[in-house]
Amino acid sequence: MRPYAVLPVIFAAALLAGCTPSQQGPLTDRQLAAKPLYRMTPQEVDRYIAYMQSAEPDLRKRIAAIGRQNIGQPYLLNLLGEYPYQLHDTLPMFSLTNSDCVVFSEHTYAMALSRNWEEFFWMLQRIRYKDGVIGVATRNHYTEQDWNVNNAWLVTDVSARLAGPAAATYELTVDRGTFLRTRHNTQADFPVTTSTESYVPKERVHDVLAQLADGDFVNVISTKGGKYWASHVGLVVTAPDGSRHFLNSAEPQVREETFDAFIARTAERTARQEKEGREPTRLAGFKFLRLNDPIDVPPMKAQPRP
Repeated sequence: MRPYAVLPVIFAAALLAGCTPSQQGPLTDRQLAAKPLYRMTPQEVDRYIAYMQSAEPDLRKRIAAIGRQNIGQPYLLNLLGEYPYQLHDTLPMFSLTNSDCVVFSEHTYAMALSRNWEEFFWMLQRIRYKDGVIGVATRNHYTEQDWNVNNAWLVTDVSARLAGPAAATYELTVDRGTFLRTRHNTQADFPVTTSTESYVPKERVHDVLAQLADGDFVNVISTKGGKYWASHVGLVVTAPDGSRHFLNSAEPQVREETFDAFIARTAERTARQEKEGREPTRLAGFKFLRLNDPIDVPPMKAQPRP
């Protein structure tokens, strides 16, 4: 028998098995909504975002649903950059396959606020950069003084109001010029800035959880050597029983957990560091930022010509 004579037989067997590409076809919207986000292509994300706008009109619930769609997404630190817009590194401007804590939160917010891929990509840059102006010097590097402040149109810090007399504070000093020069080989003229930050001590977090809602932004406040800073971020989601959970990206993957479970994990890390003879990082508490209602998305400022 000539080699090509077996092709009709193979093709017929494939038809019987139902495995030809033409029979598989694209996923339906409902099938797509069941697929992990980190396994989607950009084209599928485009469809998924549009579907979620109609399937879940409540923004808070949509944020929770989209965030949960990424549970299991592998964690990868130092994930994004400005390439190819800038060449200080070769890191891309978005990632669907991996996340760190900030990338996960930004992508979730951007998808929930958008109707298609184009809006998502625009919204992502609006959230990630001061005034939406793309560049390493305008990226929101520092959570308290950059991200929270420059995204005041999206979230509002309610930590002091929630904690009341139990609220704690710390002083934060930021030297952006030195950071950009040493970490990104970028020269930029920024003054050293100082702010006073409020947070809810970890011992009092249970007093405020019932006042939180889906989509609220969480800053994890850590302390080491007398210094305090936001070391981790994530989102509040509501469990079926009404309790508030912490949805976040941390080694090894995106997870949803109770605040008790997160506090226990950080305590284990502290104990491990002490056992190894290292100065430990300790959990101090949490900053909570309320998702604004309504959200008025401001336009980007004009991208300056290089």
